[in-house]
Amino acid sequence: MNGKMKAALKAEAAPGATVALVDIPQIGPRDVLVQVKAASICGTDMHIYDWDAWAQHRMQTPRIFGHEFAGEVVEVGSEVTQLVPGDFVAAETHITCGHCYQCRTGQAHVCRNVQILGVDRDGAFAEYIAIPESVAWKTGKEIDHSVASIQEPFGNAVHATFAGDITDMTVAVFGCGPIGLWAVGLSQISGASTIFAIEPNHKRLDIAAEMGANYIINPREVDPVRQILDITDGLGVDVVLEMSGHPVAIRQGFKALRSGGRISLLGIPANMVELDLANDIIFKGATVLGISGRRIFDTWYRTRRILESGQLDLKRVITHTLPFEQIHDAMEIMKSGDCGKIVMTFS
Repeated sequence: MNGKMKAALKAEAAPGATVALVDIPQIGPRDVLVQVKAASICGTDMHIYDWDAWAQHRMQTPRIFGHEFAGEVVEVGSEVTQLVPGDFVAAETHITCGHCYQCRTGQAHVCRNVQILGVDRDGAFAEYIAIPESVAWKTGKEIDHSVASIQEPFGNAVHATFAGDITDMTVAVFGCGPIGLWAVGLSQISGASTIFAIEPNHKRLDIAAEMGANYIINPREVDPVRQILDITDGLGVDVVLEMSGHPVAIRQGFKALRSGGRISLLGIPANMVELDLANDIIFKGATVLGISGRRIFDTWYRTRRILESGQLDLKRVITHTLPFEQIHDAMEIMKSGDCGKIVMTFS
């Protein structure tokens, strides 16, 4: 397909973004061209928009950014076999090499040569995106476009939450951004006995309560470790899901974890974090899991089953739906933190 499209891109190495007319991407023989219907914003996009230290060292400009999306296939390459125009898809945003040690031993989610949509190659904040057929995830057309666009970040919550046992466990979720909020909901539908949600933003705490948290804790008002220990008779929780990446929250998560418990670390700190390894990990016999993206494609199948079951309403976490042209407004709302998930729609 030839022609122009609207896209939000980092035109230069500076804060902000430019909405401009650019060429519709051309596809290779194993690619598909997708007309984007909805795209959601995540923390990575905020790093890129603000052009912080991570973005400066990780990304080259110009680049269309954004990676969470859903849309309709409008063109397929000559070697594409599983998709046809008219199919509705989301995408696994980690494009793996298929030949490194990790890829060949069932650990493609930590591929050594990974390319990420919207970071290493042009992304989804545009009317069209070209992706390899291998990462396209066929999605039912009956699913709301906004919900379809958030399957990728929801998969992060699925991976982190179900990386170990959860049923009948006590669970503490540190950081209730969208992924943390979904982790609360996943814990609730999976039969966790008690769920603590720790988050400084009152709006997000309210959503956490709606998603099934038994206790909502604002760490600016009370000491979450002391409160969790008080409620658990000094034992601590069986499972900690750390979604914030904040150094204080990470240390608190380890303090709140019981001996022999499991902590899933998904939040990404901006800098190095100091921990009390002896007391909080070694002597506790803690299981510490680093969570990177989604297990490809195991997590996607689990996500599909959860969506099809109707047990969890992902849309509760979507607080704003804006037209793509209001991307700057969307980023300002995101920056305020007074929101859940923000989705942009394309006419």
